[in-house]
Amino acid sequence: MWGVKTNLLLISSLLLLPFNCTPSSEVEDEHAFDYLNGTGKGPERWGEINPEWRICDNGNMQSPIDLLNHRVEIMPHLGRLHRKYKPDHAFVMNRGHDIMLKWKRGAGSIIINGIHYTLKQCHWHSPSEHTFNGSRYHMELHMVHENNEGKLAVVGITYKFGRPDPFLQKIIPHVMPIETTELGAEIDAGIINPRDIKIGSRKYYRYIGSLTVPPCSEGVIWTLVKKVRTVSREQVRILREAVHDGCEENARPVQPQDGRTVLLYTPTGTPGSR
Repeated sequence: MWGVKTNLLLISSLLLLPFNCTPSSEVEDEHAFDYLNGTGKGPERWGEINPEWRICDNGNMQSPIDLLNHRVEIMPHLGRLHRKYKPDHAFVMNRGHDIMLKWKRGAGSIIINGIHYTLKQCHWHSPSEHTFNGSRYHMELHMVHENNEGKLAVVGITYKFGRPDPFLQKIIPHVMPIETTELGAEIDAGIINPRDIKIGSRKYYRYIGSLTVPPCSEGVIWTLVKKVRTVSREQVRILREAVHDGCEENARPVQPQDGRTVLLYTPTGTPGSR
């Protein structure tokens, strides 16, 4: 019993420590930066573009990272991811390098360490931003949550090519008209239920990192679902081409782990399979 209490105290300290800094939200107009090397606006220059983005270069808790098996601490007492999502009116928007689905009032919440984080928006990166033992998957979905103090928590889900993703298939009809609208224009998507985003696994990685786009604010609680789901090549193509940004990819390079702890929640206490 003592071991369980000790682990829970360790987890609480890990999650509360970064809260001295308040993360800023992701930018909704991404034209000031890009994902191409040599343009002066690529990931290697993000910290130089805007004084408020300096942490992109000099931060020590940056995301994404590579999740190496031998660096992960198995933590069966971390607890299941508590999701209390609900349907809400949403709209689709081209931010410049990705497609964002944004809920007007917030679509329910997740609970981490007893704190509610309201789901604000989700967006897609291809290929995946996080890597697993050095390997990337074909797409990564980010579900961005915010608590009452403005602190952020992001749930990430990775995808490999295969059968179409049912949730994304519902969004695609609202993405298609974006190709003929201006940057930042909103397309009404009606009532969208985030519970339709399938996770399919209770296992997840947890670590403290940052936003993966400017301003790269740190202190973000990351939850990466261990199971890899499937997405069709056509779905990924539509998301990439809709933004008209001239980039084949919109994934930030992996950042140094800098000694950070990465936890893996698994009910059995063993790594298992995805």
